[in-house]
Parts: sequence; C-alpha cells; structure tokens
Amino acid sequence: MEETKKWNLSSLYGFPLGSSMGLVAAFERVGQPYRLCRVDMLTEMKNDAYASINGHQETPVLITDEGRVLTETMAIAAWLEARDTQRRISFEPRSPEADRMHQLMAFVNTGFTAAFTPLWAAYEMESAEPVLLATLRDFGRKVVTNRHDQLEAMILDTDFLVGDRLTLADTTLIGVARWAEFHKAVDGAAYPKLAALRRRIESDPDVRFAQAIEDGEKPAGSGACLGHVRLAEVIDRFAA
Repeated sequence: MEETKKWNLSSLYGFPLGSSMGLVAAFERVGQPYRLCRVDMLTEMKNDAYASINGHQETPVLITDEGRVLTETMAIAAWLEARDTQRRISFEPRSPEADRMHQLMAFVNTGFTAAFTPLWAAYEMESAEPVLLATLRDFGRKVVTNRHDQLEAMILDTDFLVGDRLTLADTTLIGVARWAEFHKAVDGAAYPKLAALRRRIESDPDVRFAQAIEDGEKPAGSGACLGHVRLAEVIDRFAA
C-alpha cells in the first residue's frame, strides 16, 4: 500500500477490559483515518450474529479498507506494522529492535495472556462448585505469577519495552497487564520494573485516548478516528 493512500477501515474492540484497547492506541499513533466498532464482550460477542464476523467470538477484529475481515491480535499488529511506513510504532524490518519487539509481542500474546485463562474461566463460572472455582483461581494465580516473574526479567533499563518510545510491544501489553488487578492475581509492588513501565505506557496520549474510548468517553484525539460504527451495521455488511 502506498504511503499516500488514506485508510478508511473499521476496528472492532471489546469492553470492558479488552486486550484490544492497545490496538486502538496503535491505530491512533499511526494517524491514518479509521473507524471503531464497540463490542460488549459480556453480551454482544456471545451470539450467532457476532460469530458471523469472527467465529471464535473474540475481539479484536479488523475490517480492512478493502473489506477483508482480519482477526487475531498478532495478525492485526502485523498488518499495521507493514503499513507503518513512518515507523511511529515499529522498527525497520530485520533490525535488532524489530526482532526484540516481535519477541516481546509473542511472549505477551501467548504465555502472558494465556496465563489468565483459568481466572477468566472461574469468573465466567461463578455458579460452579466452590472446589472447582478455588482450584481454577489457585492454579491461575500461580501461572500468572510465573509469567509476571518472567516478564519482569525481560524488561530492560529503557523507557519502554523496546527503547525510548512506544511501540507495538507496549500496546500489545497494556490491555492485558491490567487484568492482574482485576483478578487480584499478584502483588503489583513485587514487580517494580513492570509497574514503572505501565505508568509510562498509560501516560502516553494515544493510550489515554484508547482508554477513554473504552470507557465510553468522546476524547478529541488526533482526528484520525472518524467515529464509531454500530456493530449491527458491521454485521449486516461484512458477515460471512
């Protein structure tokens, strides 16, 4: 895609506490025109209509400017990286910085995110047997603690995960990192490098914009966001 071609696409993001919040920040940072579609993950995502957009019934989903439906965080991040010609959230291909960014993104999107699965399962099974819920929560906290230990060791003495500026590694992390507080899974004070990193990421203007959007506010932003599209309109137009 030529740098001069203006995008006009839709990104479906979930709330509350969606991992997709970071991708909204990434689109805002790149600065090409885009629209958003707000999806309630506790209701709208769990029906057949939404499944016609994403059979896995998850967010995020990207509807490209060509009308193609793209799912999965890493695939959407790769799509965005390939078009980030000004390198606002990424690095030159095959550079050491790009390699490290991809390494950290993969760790966050696989091991770190997946560690919360037992805790989310317990959250969604509140009526299950108390022994089962206790087992899931105990196991989940142990796995989350282990992944936090590993991530803390991976954080270097830099302002962000890769160098001195926000990149896709940071936006991949920030939507998921807050799950630890929601589930009361770890003591945040035990991870000072991660805590300081999160404060820097969360203070970034584009991340603040994405958080405000998720909270249902109408922040000004850079002007790249052209507003919201209703989920029903997306389904009517792009359902499989």
